Amino acid sequence: MSEEQQRHSPPAEAVAVHGEGASEQPESPSLGDRGREEAGVDSDEFNSPSGSTDQVSTCLFQDQKESNVNCDSSNKEITLKRIFHGRTAMFPEVVETTQLSYYERYKAYQDYILGDTKPSEVQEFIAEYLEKVLEPYGWQAIWSNDIFEVLVEVTDVETSSLRAAVKLTEPFLYESEMYSLNMEAMESLLEAKEHLVPLRELYVVFDESGEFDQTALAIEHIRFFYQHIWRIWDEDDEDDDFDYFVRCCEPRLKLYYDILEDRVPADLIAEYNHLLSKCEETYKEFIKLRNNISVSDSESELNNVSMVEGVKLCEELDKLKYKLQIMESPLYRYVLRQDGYGLPGKQAKGIRSSGEKVIHVVSSSMTINLLQSLLKEKLNPDSFIQEQAMEFHSDPLAAINACYEGDAVIICPGCYSVNGYFRIADSIQVEGYGLPDDIVLLKEGKGDTFVDCTATCVKISNLKFIQHDATEGILCVRKGQTILESCVLQCDSTGVVLKTTAELRMKNCDLYGAKGAGIEIYPSSTCELFGNDIHHCKEGILIKNFMEQLYDVPKITMMNNLVHNHEDYGITMSKFAINFTKMKPFFVPRLTSDVEQKKLQSDFKEQNLELNTGCCVTQQVPDLLIDGCNPTACEEIVVLNPTDTAECDEAITNELISTSATKREQSRSRLNETVESELNNLMSQEIFPSIVGNHFKKNGKGSFGIVYC
Repeated sequence: MSEEQQRHSPPAEAVAVHGEGASEQPESPSLGDRGREEAGVDSDEFNSPSGSTDQVSTCLFQDQKESNVNCDSSNKEITLKRIFHGRTAMFPEVVETTQLSYYERYKAYQDYILGDTKPSEVQEFIAEYLEKVLEPYGWQAIWSNDIFEVLVEVTDVETSSLRAAVKLTEPFLYESEMYSLNMEAMESLLEAKEHLVPLRELYVVFDESGEFDQTALAIEHIRFFYQHIWRIWDEDDEDDDFDYFVRCCEPRLKLYYDILEDRVPADLIAEYNHLLSKCEETYKEFIKLRNNISVSDSESELNNVSMVEGVKLCEELDKLKYKLQIMESPLYRYVLRQDGYGLPGKQAKGIRSSGEKVIHVVSSSMTINLLQSLLKEKLNPDSFIQEQAMEFHSDPLAAINACYEGDAVIICPGCYSVNGYFRIADSIQVEGYGLPDDIVLLKEGKGDTFVDCTATCVKISNLKFIQHDATEGILCVRKGQTILESCVLQCDSTGVVLKTTAELRMKNCDLYGAKGAGIEIYPSSTCELFGNDIHHCKEGILIKNFMEQLYDVPKITMMNNLVHNHEDYGITMSKFAINFTKMKPFFVPRLTSDVEQKKLQSDFKEQNLELNTGCCVTQQVPDLLIDGCNPTACEEIVVLNPTDTAECDEAITNELISTSATKREQSRSRLNETVESELNNLMSQEIFPSIVGNHFKKNGKGSFGIVYC
């Protein structure tokens, strides 16, 4: 079989059948108010059950006036769209193809539909694919759009224009929530469209023989492609000499499924959709202006002004497209996510214009007894000013979003599901009324950090936070100071993340379950840990001590903490590998003995080190080590105190200030030399101003270790 035949031969993918209970499918977003808005038709025109067919005809032909039917990308939402909703029982079942996995779609586009095509060849390749797999006639389908659904029979297929010739079936089956048409009116509409409808609006009726399953699957691939992959500017790309699947299709497909599986932060999704909408509007303006310039042959001043406007629109379009490409790339998307999504953070509201401070009380159901206890034990004159106003909420997220500077949030016992995440930008106090195990905040979704703090000073106490199947940490302190007291943190991916220059004071908290670090500390931050129980994570505390040229070392105070039962180390120091483009010198004392000098020169030669007598040693690292260093795969450099017995602060302190003489006798490798030098400097850099009364037990690799990344 030739390469061309392999590329376009139909995929052998399983097709699920939409079985009984069609009415159980979620309601379609394509009908109702959204349909009227997208169609551009006033809602009053459709309130009348009888109206003319001209209004419906205008809606049906609107898309064709704006753009070709085979390159429409009006659906900008990257969400799984289910067309079939509460349909009456008389409609037949359809072949269900919308639940395809990422791998199934990936293989179809890579192997059968797109291959290594260029953007300008995409339409041609799709037409060739459909020519091979579509049944040309004899199958029924439901023609579904934003206005109505009607049962039709396909009599012919035009793959070049991605349309099908159809006729109405007998009996006439029709349904619409907006408008009522009879068979004669529908025939008139079809005649006006020359009986041709877009393939992507057809949903193939199920046939027990399975003869039309491949047809249904092919139409689904095309429908999905033009809704979520294709952009109206792709074909006009000046750089046409690239693989469209690799550059555009694959990252956009990955982004779609990452969003579908809640692996992308909500802010990033909103920003992406905003940029996508803005880019489409800019492109349409640019095309309109370009067409007007091409029509005009005069070299008038007006035409020159249009040229300048066209250049500006072109530059703006390029910037928007570049931003979209950044967000579509999984690697860059990860960087944006780690850097606060690369978006403007939530702005602090400040103090209310009236100057008053409000107490927000959260309870799923407020009873008289609960209110009396609250007033007596919590809202007493010793704690709050009695003139303060109170607001009641059933959702803790709504309560925090309603806060201004100086407000307080009191959450009563109960289990609260949080659909979203807490963005705290104002200095407020969030407190649970009761024991932490009785006040549970359960995170829904996987793509966002549970609590994101940027306030000058925020205090959170007596709460239990629970994450499941998360991709982000449970608490991130981006800037300002966060005080965490008497909280329980049941983590999933990462626990508490303390960003550069931020401050964290964590006292009497229970943190466990993180697949990464329980507490992740970045340079130039300040972390104070008192009486916490940090256990059953991959590593207890991860200290990112890198880029000393740009940032100060973090300042960490640890008193009376219990760090135990971690898979790796209780405390891990993570450092960047040496910048191999520069030679990094370190001091070597002047040698007085020729014998010692020759011996050391011999040792250095074996390890690719060059000796400058009496001055310093410059390190030349083999290429193998350079290639092996990357931020995602850290190489363990040194193992300190690997026993499983109880360990305490004195052990870590001794390790930090111990000399490297013994290690140097055992090994003169480049990596160990570097680690020993760093260990000697840790205490002088004052990473740990105070470390007293802590206990490290049953950590898989010991109490303390250093890794290079």
